[in-house]
Amino acid sequence: MLRAAMFCAAATILAAASVTRAVASPAQQQQGGAPAVVNPAAQVPPFPEGVVYTVSPAEADPQVKRFLSDNIVIYKHGVAKDAPLMVYFSGTSGTPLTGWLFLEAAAKAGYRVIGLEYDNGSAVPVVCGPNPDPACSDHFRQKRIFGDNVSKDIDDLPEESVVNRLTKMLVYLDAHHHAEGWGQYLRNGAPNWPRIGFAGHSQGGGVAAYIAKKEPVYRVIVLSGAWDRTEVTKTWAAWITAKSATPMTRWYAACHAKESRSEPIQAAYKVLGIPPSHVRVLKLGLNPGYQSPSPNADVYHGSMISTMSTPRDAAGNPAYAADWAFFLGTPK
Repeated sequence: MLRAAMFCAAATILAAASVTRAVASPAQQQQGGAPAVVNPAAQVPPFPEGVVYTVSPAEADPQVKRFLSDNIVIYKHGVAKDAPLMVYFSGTSGTPLTGWLFLEAAAKAGYRVIGLEYDNGSAVPVVCGPNPDPACSDHFRQKRIFGDNVSKDIDDLPEESVVNRLTKMLVYLDAHHHAEGWGQYLRNGAPNWPRIGFAGHSQGGGVAAYIAKKEPVYRVIVLSGAWDRTEVTKTWAAWITAKSATPMTRWYAACHAKESRSEPIQAAYKVLGIPPSHVRVLKLGLNPGYQSPSPNADVYHGSMISTMSTPRDAAGNPAYAADWAFFLGTPK
């Protein structure tokens, strides 16, 4: 069931704490295991400036059986009727909620925003990095994102592809909230690419970049992602060097100077052709209250976007807010 929550300034909760729904953990989703019971309504923070919806991927499309964490829809009160849409993809095993602070920033900037759940199990560097076949990455991403059955390396299903999930989500929102104008982001039963921007972190950054290479999108923001190359020969994937359907003036990117893959990520941004003035190498420390989940975690890799590790200023606001605002620009 769709749960919609409209917040005014005095709102402090999304929904009654007693409401629960079964949601599979990332490991269970990959293995098809039984879901755990959680309270997603209690997890999504309030957004006093606007509106938040959470929608199960399976409700938007009953054919979707895996990776079922809720999609998050957020926009500000009074958002322009013709505002572009910004779609955000989390990193490997993350969920839309992982990037809540960025979703909130995009909504405040003037976008309608969707944090889209997708099949984000094993990522390209794990599957294709050791593979000497330079086409591995292209086939992997084409299957995961567009649903074409061109790769044997992943078991993604066509109906669970990124593009199908997004399309069905937009159809669902247009049917249930038609007056809000969700139909403008569809054209002939597919995403209306020039009206949609894409942003993502890590694996999600690669998803955003791949879509922007294939389709002329409104804007693309790559956060520590898209370093697809064969590590055996250091050969870049063909899609990295291919001409972009999205003008490079619409590309923005970042990574952290201390993350373990900073060097190849920055190299990838150069090969992609992202203007140097649109790339930022971040250098702040971690949120003082953050505790790493494991000694071997690449904590700086997620720190530019993760709600838990993103550094805060003296007032408790995200310290990268100005960088996010630069990447997001002013929607027109």
